[in-house]
Amino acid sequence: MDERTSLDRLAGDWRIHQLVGGHRFSADDLFTAWVAAESCPAATRLLDLGAGIGSVGLMTLWRMQPSATLVAIEAQEVSHDLMLRTVAENQLGARVECRLGDLRDAAFVPEGRAFDLVTGSPPYIPLGKGVVSPHPQRAACRMELRGSIADYATAAARTLREGGRFVVCFAAADPRGESAIAAAGLSLRARQDVVFRARQAPLISIFVATHEDGPCHRQEPFCIRGPDGEWTEAYFEMRRQMGTDVSRPPAPLPDEVDVDRG
Repeated sequence: MDERTSLDRLAGDWRIHQLVGGHRFSADDLFTAWVAAESCPAATRLLDLGAGIGSVGLMTLWRMQPSATLVAIEAQEVSHDLMLRTVAENQLGARVECRLGDLRDAAFVPEGRAFDLVTGSPPYIPLGKGVVSPHPQRAACRMELRGSIADYATAAARTLREGGRFVVCFAAADPRGESAIAAAGLSLRARQDVVFRARQAPLISIFVATHEDGPCHRQEPFCIRGPDGEWTEAYFEMRRQMGTDVSRPPAPLPDEVDVDRG
């Protein structure tokens, strides 16, 4: 099994260690962190459930004030070790605590309802509904081997303070996302669907929940690529806000446009 690692840009000048042939952070993580940071920008105590290699929690932390801290819980030793390396790489030891443990075990978060912002990006696929990857790390990130979104919502309910926000990513077409939040005693306050290309159905949804009841704001779907297949201006702006901005290709000159049309 390929256990080589790469060191890649995460946010701003922060870098992340990832397995070349294992689980690597994705657009799901980026959108979860963006919605989290937008929904609770003044958070000072962050908790990331099922943190994996740390991408969601660290990208969220990058957007916060320098005094903000993060606790990250991850059950897979390989992912936990990679996050430890990333924290050291970016000199974040004073701000980030990595805990090796199962998010379903309350003993790993003895603080109780102490966190302003709780995040999570759980696996989407129940056992028996998909092919389990032979790579253990990738398998656990896709398949519900250690619980489901219901367990993430339950853990969030016992760790989120009054007035805080729970932000979680899930498959857009799966009704278990909203029902898990309600079953945990939380109130769904916002839903952001993400369309990866115009005219396609949303693939993921980011949910924002609180202990407090209130209306749910169902945002207009966020489109990553337009009908032409190019990234939208909204996506470029979101990438800029998250410290992952990329340069746009130069616009063609007028005579080049004419030639192309010919």
